[in-house]
Amino acid sequence: MHDIAIARDFSEVPAGRFERDGPFSGEAFRERHLKPALSAGQAVVNLDGTEGYGSSFLEEAFGGLVRRGYFSASELHKRLKIVSRDQALVDEVWEYIDRAKNPSAN
Repeated sequence: MHDIAIARDFSEVPAGRFERDGPFSGEAFRERHLKPALSAGQAVVNLDGTEGYGSSFLEEAFGGLVRRGYFSASELHKRLKIVSRDQALVDEVWEYIDRAKNPSAN
Protein backbone atom coordinates (compact mmCIF):
# COMPACT_ATOMS: atom_id res chain seq x y z
CA MET A 1 0.00 0.00 0.00
CA HIS A 2 1.43 3.35 -1.05
CA ASP A 3 0.77 6.33 1.19
CA ILE A 4 0.70 9.64 -0.70
CA ALA A 5 0.18 12.96 1.06
CA ILE A 6 -0.18 15.58 -1.63
CA ALA A 7 1.15 18.40 0.58
CA ARG A 8 4.17 16.37 1.69
CA ASP A 9 4.98 14.43 -1.47
CA PHE A 10 3.92 16.81 -4.25
CA SER A 11 3.06 20.41 -3.35
CA GLU A 12 1.29 22.53 -0.76
CA VAL A 13 -0.06 24.61 -3.66
CA PRO A 14 -1.25 22.19 -6.35
CA ALA A 15 -2.78 24.02 -9.29
CA GLY A 16 -3.74 23.64 -12.91
CA ARG A 17 -4.92 20.83 -15.10
CA PHE A 18 -2.03 20.20 -17.49
CA GLU A 19 1.74 20.20 -17.09
CA ARG A 20 1.88 23.25 -19.35
CA ASP A 21 -0.06 25.04 -16.56
CA GLY A 22 2.85 24.50 -14.17
CA PRO A 23 4.90 21.85 -12.41
CA PHE A 24 2.24 21.10 -9.77
CA SER A 25 -0.70 20.34 -12.06
CA GLY A 26 -3.19 17.50 -11.86
CA GLU A 27 -1.59 15.84 -14.87
CA ALA A 28 1.85 15.96 -13.23
CA PHE A 29 0.51 14.51 -9.97
CA ARG A 30 -1.32 11.73 -11.80
CA GLU A 31 1.64 10.73 -13.95
CA ARG A 32 4.41 11.07 -11.34
CA HIS A 33 2.69 9.83 -8.20
CA LEU A 34 -0.79 8.42 -8.58
CA LYS A 35 -0.48 6.16 -11.63
CA PRO A 36 2.81 4.54 -10.50
CA ALA A 37 1.45 3.87 -7.00
CA LEU A 38 -1.76 2.34 -8.29
CA SER A 39 0.07 0.32 -10.94
CA ALA A 40 2.05 -1.27 -8.13
CA GLY A 41 -1.04 -2.10 -6.08
CA GLN A 42 -3.11 0.07 -3.76
CA ALA A 43 -2.78 3.67 -2.64
CA VAL A 44 -4.04 5.96 0.08
CA VAL A 45 -4.08 9.64 -0.93
CA ASN A 46 -4.29 12.26 1.79
CA LEU A 47 -5.68 15.58 0.54
CA ASP A 48 -5.05 17.56 3.74
CA GLY A 49 -2.39 20.23 4.22
CA THR A 50 -2.57 22.11 0.93
CA GLU A 51 -3.79 25.64 0.33
CA GLY A 52 -6.76 24.17 -1.54
CA TYR A 53 -7.67 22.51 -4.82
CA GLY A 54 -9.12 23.70 -8.05
CA SER A 55 -11.60 21.44 -9.77
CA SER A 56 -9.32 21.23 -12.80
CA PHE A 57 -6.50 19.77 -10.69
CA LEU A 58 -8.73 17.16 -9.05
CA GLU A 59 -10.57 16.18 -12.21
CA GLU A 60 -7.38 15.75 -14.22
CA ALA A 61 -5.51 13.90 -11.48
CA PHE A 62 -8.27 11.48 -10.53
CA GLY A 63 -10.80 11.48 -13.36
CA GLY A 64 -7.90 11.35 -15.79
CA LEU A 65 -6.99 7.89 -14.49
CA VAL A 66 -10.22 6.60 -16.02
CA ARG A 67 -10.34 8.86 -19.06
CA ARG A 68 -6.82 7.84 -20.08
CA GLY A 69 -7.75 4.17 -19.71
CA TYR A 70 -5.29 3.45 -16.90
CA PHE A 71 -7.99 2.08 -14.58
CA SER A 72 -11.76 1.69 -14.52
CA ALA A 73 -13.79 3.45 -11.86
CA SER A 74 -14.61 0.07 -10.31
CA GLU A 75 -10.89 -0.80 -10.12
CA LEU A 76 -10.20 2.51 -8.39
CA HIS A 77 -12.91 1.85 -5.81
CA LYS A 78 -10.93 -1.29 -4.89
CA ARG A 79 -7.38 0.12 -5.11
CA LEU A 80 -7.68 3.73 -4.00
CA LYS A 81 -8.55 5.29 -0.67
CA ILE A 82 -8.99 9.06 -0.47
CA VAL A 83 -8.70 10.66 2.97
CA SER A 84 -9.32 14.19 4.20
CA ARG A 85 -10.82 16.00 7.14
CA ASP A 86 -13.15 17.54 4.52
CA GLN A 87 -15.57 14.78 3.47
CA ALA A 88 -17.02 17.02 0.74
CA LEU A 89 -13.59 17.06 -0.92
CA VAL A 90 -13.39 13.27 -0.79
CA ASP A 91 -16.87 13.04 -2.31
CA GLU A 92 -15.87 15.48 -5.05
CA VAL A 93 -12.89 13.33 -6.04
CA TRP A 94 -15.08 10.22 -6.25
CA GLU A 95 -17.58 12.11 -8.39
CA TYR A 96 -14.82 12.94 -10.87
CA ILE A 97 -13.75 9.30 -10.96
CA ASP A 98 -17.28 7.95 -11.33
CA ARG A 99 -18.24 10.45 -14.05
CA ALA A 100 -15.08 9.97 -16.11
CA LYS A 101 -15.46 7.96 -19.28
CA ASN A 102 -12.76 6.03 -21.09
CA PRO A 103 -13.37 6.85 -24.76
CA SER A 104 -11.90 3.51 -25.92
CA ALA A 105 -14.02 1.35 -23.58
CA ASN A 106 -16.98 0.43 -25.76
